[in-house]
Amino acid sequence: MNPPKLLHLNPHDAQNPIELCLEEAFFHLQPQLKPPFSLTIPSPSQYSQLNHAIAYGILTEPHLARTHLTHLHAIVTDGYGFFTAILVKLCNEFYSKLLEIPRAQLIWVCSKLVRVSAVGIELLAISLLRQILGGDFKEPNLWLCVELLKILSCNWDWLLDEPLVLTSALFVYLRLLADHYRLVGSVKLEELKRLEIDFCVKALRECFGLCLRIGRDLVRLLQDLVYIPEFRDVWKDLLFDPKKFGVLGFADISEIYRVRTPSHYLLLRITPEMESQLRFLLTFVKFGNQKRYQLWFAKKHLSGPGYETIVSDIVRFICCAHHPSNEIIQSDVISRWAVIGWLLKCCKRNYFEANAKLALLYDWLFFDEKVDNIMNIEPAMLLMVNSIPHLLVKRGVVHSLEPLTSCAPLSPLLREKLTSLLTGSSCRVVKPVTGLFNQHRESDGEVAPSSREDQHKANPKLCNRSVRIPTMLPCATENENC
Repeated sequence: MNPPKLLHLNPHDAQNPIELCLEEAFFHLQPQLKPPFSLTIPSPSQYSQLNHAIAYGILTEPHLARTHLTHLHAIVTDGYGFFTAILVKLCNEFYSKLLEIPRAQLIWVCSKLVRVSAVGIELLAISLLRQILGGDFKEPNLWLCVELLKILSCNWDWLLDEPLVLTSALFVYLRLLADHYRLVGSVKLEELKRLEIDFCVKALRECFGLCLRIGRDLVRLLQDLVYIPEFRDVWKDLLFDPKKFGVLGFADISEIYRVRTPSHYLLLRITPEMESQLRFLLTFVKFGNQKRYQLWFAKKHLSGPGYETIVSDIVRFICCAHHPSNEIIQSDVISRWAVIGWLLKCCKRNYFEANAKLALLYDWLFFDEKVDNIMNIEPAMLLMVNSIPHLLVKRGVVHSLEPLTSCAPLSPLLREKLTSLLTGSSCRVVKPVTGLFNQHRESDGEVAPSSREDQHKANPKLCNRSVRIPTMLPCATENENC
């Protein structure tokens, strides 16, 4: 009889180190995994091995899972922290490779750990939320949506004690509901839509004070749901009767727009695998060499029938959750604006392209220097600068780009780079007026340079690559596939 397996491996793949570690512990301690269990207190190394063995047993032996869980309850000395950490690592790095039975068992043991408020269980719940793929309407993905939502809905009291899990789940299911509600399908799909509506509306109505932590992207997500009756009522109250939400001091929807959405929420809509691949592209791939990486990424993540729905999620991640260092900015690594330009070309339908553009410009619409980060709007600025200014002047849409090059909110450095970019074109560029305040790239704990020289030292080439208008963007023509 073949031993139970955890991960799906191709014939040429070597066995995964994590699976090997769990499997070795399981077979080495197999005699100890059956009752009666030892009453002796295990040493730290024995405790580690037992946790690995029990995790492997629970995930691969569903018929013995309750026995293994009882054993875990008997030996636990750290509030299940070590055991939960094993599951979080497995979920973050290898969920897509888990076989069907281990996936089902992972959800089962998650529900059991929620009931005992295990240490770190909130991290496992959030990790599972990230594994729900946008634009994927196949059975395994919809199954994960349903099962995880059932766990959250059935443990509402626990959820109230874990506000990050509550708001994360709300963010994810609001986003998914916008896609699912447009589908007409099976009874299971209708059940999922009903569960999503009930959960989201309950969270908004009963915990609106916590929901405000999401910030302005909460309103962006609600905009896509206004055609659903339950959310139409939420919108009416937001606009005309905000006191209904019972939050002291909340008087107007504009207050939500003033709150920048933390990057944590924007990470929720891309998987850890997608995140690592995008960060690699934006950290190591040089201008001119990006096409094969983009084609590979598109083949893996943007080839399904519903792929366009996740483009806006990727754009929000790039703008708000990936801020390159000064070293990267000064190098020849492909810029964020260039990758976003490629992603916009990947959208074939106007609706999804419009959503992606809104995702790109969203922070710009409500930008407040006191709370916002200039790097969130840098890609939009540079994409426009590199795409259309000369054409606007040539066709007479504007007579001059003077308002752009002398705009007060721009830092002197950025105005200088814009002037350099536009010099020699048909547009008229004037020297900026003096006495304007400095606006620079923000980061935690960074102080604005007080002089042009100091500012140049702090960020000498913020927009250097804007002077190169690249022609190497894939999908730059209509007949070129992404």
